[in-house]
Amino acid sequence: MRRPITLLSAGLLATALLVPTASAAQRCGPEVRVPGAVHQESACLTDLTTTGTLASGHTVQADWAGLTPADLPAPDPVPGVQVDGYFPDTSTTNDHHGWDHDAQFVLRLPERWNGGLVVTGTPGNRRQYANDRAIADHVLAAGYAFAATDKGNTGADFHTDGRRPGDAVVEWNHRVTELAVAAKLAVRQHYGRPPAQTLAAGLSNGGYLVRWQLENRPWLYDGGIDWEGTLWTQRDNLLTFLPTALRAHPEGDEQALLAAGFAPGSHFLWEYHHQVYWDLTQRIYREEFDPGYDGDQVAGFPFCRSGTPHCDADYDYASRPEEVHRAVERVALTGRIGKPLITLHGTLDTLLPISRSSDVYAAMVAEAGRGHLHRYHRIEGGNHTDGLVDEFPGLRPLAPHFQAAFDEMRDWLRR
Repeated sequence: MRRPITLLSAGLLATALLVPTASAAQRCGPEVRVPGAVHQESACLTDLTTTGTLASGHTVQADWAGLTPADLPAPDPVPGVQVDGYFPDTSTTNDHHGWDHDAQFVLRLPERWNGGLVVTGTPGNRRQYANDRAIADHVLAAGYAFAATDKGNTGADFHTDGRRPGDAVVEWNHRVTELAVAAKLAVRQHYGRPPAQTLAAGLSNGGYLVRWQLENRPWLYDGGIDWEGTLWTQRDNLLTFLPTALRAHPEGDEQALLAAGFAPGSHFLWEYHHQVYWDLTQRIYREEFDPGYDGDQVAGFPFCRSGTPHCDADYDYASRPEEVHRAVERVALTGRIGKPLITLHGTLDTLLPISRSSDVYAAMVAEAGRGHLHRYHRIEGGNHTDGLVDEFPGLRPLAPHFQAAFDEMRDWLRR
């Protein structure tokens, strides 16, 4: 579980040109130390991108499988140093490297550094390499240092971590803060100067983490890029529309699905999402915040039909006890961002419908008086992740727009 950490003050905002660092021999010694890590291993690699790390064994393809289209261009090799390790934790849902230890992280330090650092948390309940293809490849090629955390708990049983409802997701936010602090210090040690620009970036649950960090820890960052972040508020969250999908789809109730917020024209994606996403997502997140709904059963009854006792298809978040709403409040977003944020969301997102998530969050930011800090791009024909672009050719990939957002953020911060 979580340990207290000391936060850094922020305020370093500058633009750095790509500059070569020391020679390979010097870069690989002395070893980069990540403050707070109880274990770490460093390697000097000829290529930090997935092309190289797949060959050298410094990534796990299963972590990022299905998140990007097959034809996403691979960058040229980026030589540098990779540090793998973990922070203190008591849970053991992550068995990468045979460590059986959560709070694992990866830090990549390119030889040619642009002065920037990108800090990420993973989408879904994936492990620390989940952003390697969708984010790390691009930012490393652009010269950024890159850091990612497994968020402190992983897999479909993530909700077993912690003592009370909401603890697992609360830990996610702590782990990103912990990594941002440690990575900034490690970057300073390695390059001899602190990062001139630190960005938070992520997709899905990782996008939620970007929003939360810019609302609650803005001094650690200069800006953030949010790819379809999950929305958690007392009123609006996935527990309010996924039960409707679970009830309506088996009955062929198209109007109920559209009324729940699923986009017109997304029908061709409904069956896939029912089989792969809707049921599992509803059950494991409901278990995280409302474990009492199904008594002693853990994470409900898969694909139960409406009318079955304790079925998640009949879950009614609004009528649940006050303690359930208090658990959600512990991780709720407010829209009160403190640094520039770019949000991207596909109009055909069939896991987190745009009308029930990023449209709502954009309105929250505006209502909080922070609209001048927010740019919102609605991507026509985009789905939640790009992995389905190959299976459903009518979908539009978001990865190119996400990559372009880094250039947009750079220019925004310069001005």
